[in-house]
Amino acid sequence: MLVLTRRRGEGVTIGPDVRIVVLGIKGGQVRLGIEAPPQVEVHRDEVHARIQEENRMAAGPGVIPLEAFRQLSNKTGRRGT
Repeated sequence: MLVLTRRRGEGVTIGPDVRIVVLGIKGGQVRLGIEAPPQVEVHRDEVHARIQEENRMAAGPGVIPLEAFRQLSNKTGRRGT
């Protein structure tokens, strides 16, 4: 991990299109401004982790557990075989 020290108003450029600027520091929190092209996704770490988990689950085998299938079948009136 690259570690940099920046002051308020100073920035960091990542690649040709992404710029991050320190807007303020208050109470142990840093407020950042991020300039990036629209095709670059920018998320907080916790949101990124949730997206990755949902994508992983969506790409799963798609197998419904037998008991869940039976319960669904009972609710809809259809009988599974």
